[in-house]
Amino acid sequence: MKQLLFPNNTQFWYETLRSMSHIAYGGADFGEVVSTSERITEGDYDSWHTEWLATADRVSAEAEKALEAGHKVSARDGFLRASNYYRSAEFFLHGNPCDPRHDHAYDRSVACFRAAAALYTGPHIEPVRIPYENTTLPGYLYRADDSGTPRPTLIMHSGFDGTAEELHFSGALAAVERGYTVLVFDGPGQPGPRHREGLVFRPDWENVITPVVDFAETLPEVDNSRIALLGSSMGGLLAPRAAAFEHRLAALIAVDGVYDLGRISVRNIPGDRKAAEQFLRAESAPELDAALEQIMAEDATARWAINHGMYVMGVDTPRAFSASYLDYTLDNGIAEQIRCPTLVCDAAGDEFFKGQPGQLYDRLTCPKTLLVFTAEEGAGAHCHPGAMRLSLARIYDWLDDTFAATA
Repeated sequence: MKQLLFPNNTQFWYETLRSMSHIAYGGADFGEVVSTSERITEGDYDSWHTEWLATADRVSAEAEKALEAGHKVSARDGFLRASNYYRSAEFFLHGNPCDPRHDHAYDRSVACFRAAAALYTGPHIEPVRIPYENTTLPGYLYRADDSGTPRPTLIMHSGFDGTAEELHFSGALAAVERGYTVLVFDGPGQPGPRHREGLVFRPDWENVITPVVDFAETLPEVDNSRIALLGSSMGGLLAPRAAAFEHRLAALIAVDGVYDLGRISVRNIPGDRKAAEQFLRAESAPELDAALEQIMAEDATARWAINHGMYVMGVDTPRAFSASYLDYTLDNGIAEQIRCPTLVCDAAGDEFFKGQPGQLYDRLTCPKTLLVFTAEEGAGAHCHPGAMRLSLARIYDWLDDTFAATA
């Protein structure tokens, strides 16, 4: 899709398109996104934060006034948009983990979403805490009604940078509309646990998903024989990794599929994979360190990804972040251990993981389907922003049919 805003900064445009995509399920208004974007200085992270925060503050204040006046639907809608705008405000700030601005914006995003959730009369949206090791993971339970009837269930999580709250706009509401019980959560490395407790990502995601499935099975609204898992973006690797070992899952969806993050780390390093890995993990590699700094200076996406990656992986240098990616792979027979029917989504113009959905699909030995979304459909970008209704319709039609076939 042509960059309509921020023509010289791919990452700023993608994040703007991402906010626009949430219009489909109430997370933005077109005019608010455009007017905010027009005030932002291209490539300036402080400007991005300032303008999105201003929009979020204005929209949330209007929602508060609507609530005080008894206009609950207007208040709910405003809180939803404000939540998404606060999420956007903090997006580029993680290069400085001690910057108080991103904690403030994150807290406001969560508070606004919870205010909106409390105003729904259907579906019912309840904040939950999922037991995990010595703590809990934050999430939301979506119930189609209050009957307590067991229903096919979808567990959802995001990936490298998405929030549990954002999943409302990118799949949770669409699933509950179709009669599913939905459980969304943030795992370690994702915003809730990272902001609140400093928990960073771990590659053995099965040790995250298993306690989430344990929790889901205690809920009366969950049909334990029909639990699906959906992972978005980097979650398109994490969810398959979990499904390779957690065989209670009845279906798996990777939006979009990712096979091996290590391939991103080594792609510009001369030599074979083993030599590149040794180079990344070496005690000292000043030439590589300098090369990574140069890449960050020249490539807007790399600059953001490495800064954010150091934050969510809990490491201090670009090379350490690149080395951490080596542990996130479905190679060495892991993908082949997935048993449940699996849907792998692919974006024809993916900016981040091009080719990886096909690599995952080719290695699956379970019942499998590949869905490719194109630019002509408005869906060719990573995770299909701009075509949310189209992409979710195809994804959930597949899930409906998969569960119907196993009923």
